[in-house]
Amino acid sequence: MTVPTPGARGTARSAPTNPQAPPLTSHPLKVAIIGGGPGGLYAAALLKRLDPAREITVWERNAPDDTFGFGVVLSDETLGGIEHADPEVHAALQHHFIRWDDIDIVHRATRHTSGGHGFAALGRRRLLEILHHRCRALGVELRFASEAPHPARLAASHDLVIAADGVHSTTRDAYAHVFRPQVATHRCRYIWLATDFAFDAFRFDIAETEHGVMQLHGYPYSPGASTVIIEMREEVWRAAGFDDIDPQQSIESCAKIFAEALRGRPLHSNKSAWTTFRTVVNERWSHENVVLLGDAAHTAHFSIGSGTKLAVEDALALAACLQEHPGIPSALRAYEEERKPVVASTQRAARASLEWFENIARYLGQPPRQFAFNLLTRSRRVTHDNLRLRDAGFTESVERAFGCPPGTPPMFTPFRLRGLTLRNRVVVSPMDMYSAVDGLPGDFHLVHLGARALGGAGLVMTEMVCISPEGRITPGCTGLYNGKQAEAWRRITDFVHTRAPGTAIGVQLGHSGRKGSTRLMWEGIDEPLPDGNWPLVAASAIPYKPGSQTPRELSRAQLTDLREQFTAAAWRAARAGFDLLELHCAHGYLLSGFLSPLTNRRTDAYGGSLQKRLRFPLEVFDAVRGVWPQERPMTVRISATDWAEGGTGAEDAVEIARAFAAHGADAIDVSTGQVVAEERPEFGRSYQTPYADRIRHSTGIPVIAVGAISSWDDVNSLLLAGRADLCALARPHLYDPNWTLHAAAEQSYEGPGVVWPVPYRAGSRRPRTGRTDAPKPRLTLGT
Repeated sequence: MTVPTPGARGTARSAPTNPQAPPLTSHPLKVAIIGGGPGGLYAAALLKRLDPAREITVWERNAPDDTFGFGVVLSDETLGGIEHADPEVHAALQHHFIRWDDIDIVHRATRHTSGGHGFAALGRRRLLEILHHRCRALGVELRFASEAPHPARLAASHDLVIAADGVHSTTRDAYAHVFRPQVATHRCRYIWLATDFAFDAFRFDIAETEHGVMQLHGYPYSPGASTVIIEMREEVWRAAGFDDIDPQQSIESCAKIFAEALRGRPLHSNKSAWTTFRTVVNERWSHENVVLLGDAAHTAHFSIGSGTKLAVEDALALAACLQEHPGIPSALRAYEEERKPVVASTQRAARASLEWFENIARYLGQPPRQFAFNLLTRSRRVTHDNLRLRDAGFTESVERAFGCPPGTPPMFTPFRLRGLTLRNRVVVSPMDMYSAVDGLPGDFHLVHLGARALGGAGLVMTEMVCISPEGRITPGCTGLYNGKQAEAWRRITDFVHTRAPGTAIGVQLGHSGRKGSTRLMWEGIDEPLPDGNWPLVAASAIPYKPGSQTPRELSRAQLTDLREQFTAAAWRAARAGFDLLELHCAHGYLLSGFLSPLTNRRTDAYGGSLQKRLRFPLEVFDAVRGVWPQERPMTVRISATDWAEGGTGAEDAVEIARAFAAHGADAIDVSTGQVVAEERPEFGRSYQTPYADRIRHSTGIPVIAVGAISSWDDVNSLLLAGRADLCALARPHLYDPNWTLHAAAEQSYEGPGVVWPVPYRAGSRRPRTGRTDAPKPRLTLGT
């Protein structure tokens, strides 16, 4: 396996290790294990050690000395779990490990080295030999070159069946109606190879060939050998002719392409073949007394090196749960509950890493140091702060190249949009407060926005401010459709400019479209008002969800009226003193409804192709830009995906962003979803940022990243890697209005990028706290 990303969520489970301890549970006595890979073998050894009376049989279709791949990398946390559960196996592994700390990234003839990572690897064949020896010593029956009986037969004759039969699991297929697997293939071809010398670091080598980009992942696994994985996109693989020639010929070609990295040595195969990675996810991992383990249950891309690690940790958790729970059903439920969140987190990181390498060509134009940092932080598990702890010198060199003055974190560098210079890269994201009366912002809005302006962010955004009474989402939404509202907003902008000098305040203008006339969020989000509803309009007469009001399709005359309403609201916003205007074209509201093919079914000039669906939002943008002061910037918020089949996707989002940029947008605020009620978003940490990243690198336009960005470390990482220009945070600012000030204090930063209000300066250092002792381990382990 390739790089195990340090800092992963979850801790390797330590199984109880005292076979003489009185039984805590009704243990399974007869156990069948399908698959003799590391996960299956280690599960067998643990279960036998915990109860020598168990009859455990492992079926493996291959001979004992057959194996695929070459080296295996294990993390320190996994090794810690092995050490506690089986010191003999741990000692044997330690004897054969090769260790190193550095990662080398070679990009356009420039090598950058980052240290302090800490890897341990050994040959896969050696690992299997250690586990074979341990299983035999404990009395486990190993049946090699033997196909296991059908899992239903084994389930009938055994107390427990563990399916560790890999990514192509026949057990999973036999019970597919229960496990409900989802298997996804991806865009790259890769091949596992080896060379007969040891790299002195984990090496990533990028080759820009006439056919396209190819990459080498290499790491040592013994004093005289290294694993080498060659990877490239499918179209590059075909353009190179690798689909038409013998695999050995393609391997020889790869050795020539990466001759410098390989020191002129050949590449060796072990029944190696070009393949595509398959991501496996199962809704359930167990059925009666049959349970999935390792790749049969889940896979994670080799670029974060988690396959063997996850299988071993599954074995540890399964053995512990069987020991701790009163019966097999409850033990298997506990095993799933414990492992699923950890695996899901790992798979999200693996997906981010996989997609980074699929799209590596996108980043080749980055400066070499930034490219190296981007690669190292691709999975979002290694971060700016984490990397600084490992290798401060490397991280500081990346910061200097980015333009950070000494001692200045990336988030506290300035950024210019047209005539507006933001003193830092933090944006308080627009958040609907549903606290207005007749569209009028009041004391609540003054305190809410004023507090966040005092809290240090470079830019504070209003909620969506509606252009008409009928354009409100709820009766509690603010507006800019009359002079009284403009005067109320002026009170707020004056406070921000006077009491929080250096902080900019922006207004987001929008119209609710088919998502209007609903209750306040805490009374029933997206639910129609019980009474007092107003008529809705939209691109097409499609209700948001069952039970929602059906909107009227807008006529050409109504489109003209709406353009004028947007223009009038923008004019009032300028007079109210806002520094920036954002046009809301996201989340299924009126303008977003024109962009998505799921909500725009028009047959006139405003529906059909993407260019036609863009027509009205661009007309509105042009009209607003015409009255908005030229020196003040305009941004556009979009939903970069609808998270629904047939809807807007990432490629559409790039074209939408490109169109707005051509019309003068200064930045794109990249959100996702909320367009259709049947969406299926893939939530996770910073889950929307890949869309911002793609737009930024495809169009060159500045982007604002938003979506589950929660820590200042995330902000610094995204900026330094070149995935965003500004970062918008919502809930963190609800939790802590002074989020940006506290981020500065926690990083010991004092400088022009953030200024504590004079009355608050006495609190500019983090308060002292009392001593807290770490909790003791839940499970005390024997020897």
